[in-house]
Amino acid sequence: MSTQATFETVIGLEVHVELKTETKIFCGCKTTFGAPPNTNVCPVCLGHPGALPVLNRQAVDLAVKAAMALNCHINHDSKFDRKNYFYPDLPKGYQISQYDKPIGEHGFIEIEVGGETKRIGITRVHLEDDAGKSSHAADGTHTLVDYNRTGVPLIEIVSEPDIRSPEEARLYLEGIKAIMQYCDISDVRMEEGSLRCDANISLRPAGQKEFGQKTELKNMNSFRNVQRGLEYEVIRQTEVLSSGGEVSQETRRFDEASQTTVLMRTKEEAHDYRYFPDPDLVWLKIDFAWLDRLRESLPELPAAKRRRFITELGLPPYDAGVLTSDLALANYFEGVVKAGAEPKPASNWIMGDLLAYLNSSGQTIAQSPIPPGQLAGLLAEVANQTISGKQAKDVFQLMCGSGKDAKTVIKEQGLEQISDESALLPIIDEVIANNEKSVADYLNGKEKALGALVGQTMKATKGQANPGLVNKLLIKRLKERS
Repeated sequence: MSTQATFETVIGLEVHVELKTETKIFCGCKTTFGAPPNTNVCPVCLGHPGALPVLNRQAVDLAVKAAMALNCHINHDSKFDRKNYFYPDLPKGYQISQYDKPIGEHGFIEIEVGGETKRIGITRVHLEDDAGKSSHAADGTHTLVDYNRTGVPLIEIVSEPDIRSPEEARLYLEGIKAIMQYCDISDVRMEEGSLRCDANISLRPAGQKEFGQKTELKNMNSFRNVQRGLEYEVIRQTEVLSSGGEVSQETRRFDEASQTTVLMRTKEEAHDYRYFPDPDLVWLKIDFAWLDRLRESLPELPAAKRRRFITELGLPPYDAGVLTSDLALANYFEGVVKAGAEPKPASNWIMGDLLAYLNSSGQTIAQSPIPPGQLAGLLAEVANQTISGKQAKDVFQLMCGSGKDAKTVIKEQGLEQISDESALLPIIDEVIANNEKSVADYLNGKEKALGALVGQTMKATKGQANPGLVNKLLIKRLKERS
């Protein structure tokens, strides 16, 4: 497919976040992921006649905290509605959600795009219960339904149509994930379905104010797939519109194998859901004391932490962005600095050697074999010139494999860097005596010859000599000969 630059992309995201509660939103069933199918269920979440819902206060707390962290106005009065539609994994035949009176409205988050800050508006944050999970047989003969997820509390975060590229959509979603993680609202594991995203995308002629016909994308289970699915839709819709066709309002899914989107169904309109107030649930009243308590519990959010890393610790914006993208990573970095390491070297090692090691071994930062204090210890050995930067990389690998600290590894391997002039001068004198041509070349103005002499000195000391000191002493001795 080929694209033309005559259309503007308009994207809005609907992000579903499962809340980190022990029990479901309207009953006492556990929310444990991975339990045997249909074991965390009861008459309430299975929608049995006469079973009445009771609202989980912790779910409300987490929803309000999320709305606050997303800079939303909190509605003191909100209500629950029935959203009527039938799926096999929705046993009640309706979802309990919020329609015209959500928990929070009119918020925003800011993302960094191309070195500039862009604000993405958030229309609403509302509470609802999750549906179950259907597993379709590969041969299409049957479908199995697990109702364990039915009734797990969700918030839906609906963005304004402010997103103008698939890259911005990915950055926005990563920002939402980080905020939810920092506030301990959800474990935000996309692979477990606790963070899910539907995307609405449309194209319009450049300069036109009216929106084009939108298409909804579902079943995108990673940040990368969100961006790739939207990129494909930009191409597909551009081709449709460029050929004089019309984009249909429909729901599509992203097929990872083919890297394309595939039609699922035509999209329902909002009025098809027949919203009406749930008669079994009273209005939710959130007073100022409740809000004050929750506001005081909010932690330092990713954007504030990023600014602090830049202004107080002197990190470049890129480093600060990477380190604050994940709470555990940010905490690890701060632990290394607290243990005495300089911020920039600590950032370099974490983003470089440590993350490379963890990625190659399939581990997370929480599983790092080197605690923050031990990494700070390794950096201290480099700073005080006990070992060179090159040696430090070898020590790092040995630390990862053994669990030992830097001092122990350096001692066991005999890697202490030689920084004693009285120990190095006899070796340097011998190198000079045995390399007359290199000495003559250097004295005749060929400065590259110094490198050969440094190399011979490092070889003689088995790489343990302090390279900076070797350079200094060689130049001193050679000047004495000139």
